[in-house]
Amino acid sequence: MTRFEARFFKKVSFSDEEIEGYLQGTQRDLATARSSAAPEVRFVFAYNALIKGGITLLAKKGGVKVRSVPGHHARILEKMSELLDDDEVADVGNAMRMKRNLDFYGGGQIVTRKEADEYFEFVDRVVKQVEARLST
Repeated sequence: MTRFEARFFKKVSFSDEEIEGYLQGTQRDLATARSSAAPEVRFVFAYNALIKGGITLLAKKGGVKVRSVPGHHARILEKMSELLDDDEVADVGNAMRMKRNLDFYGGGQIVTRKEADEYFEFVDRVVKQVEARLST
């Protein structure tokens, strides 16, 4: 069973409407990534959709709210990977996180169209997994 550390997660009871709101945010960001021609925009919104998908899954299947503390994105990806039983979520998700952090904090990181497209396809697949798990 997945253990949720109190430093990163708080036990909360979510309504169906709250879960649906989280899912809609995930889907909005994924739609923005899908429609963007700019690789950087496609990448950033795909990453946001991945994290929001994780928050949605953790709310529904873990009954936890994510605390905004240093390292919380890495924990979201780790727990999401466990709940989906898919190691690639943690591996590729963390690669995306590190690339985003280099861009955000390291003075700029170029995301190629090929990378943006590959990351988008990965996130699209993972969001479909999340949606499937929400209905079970």
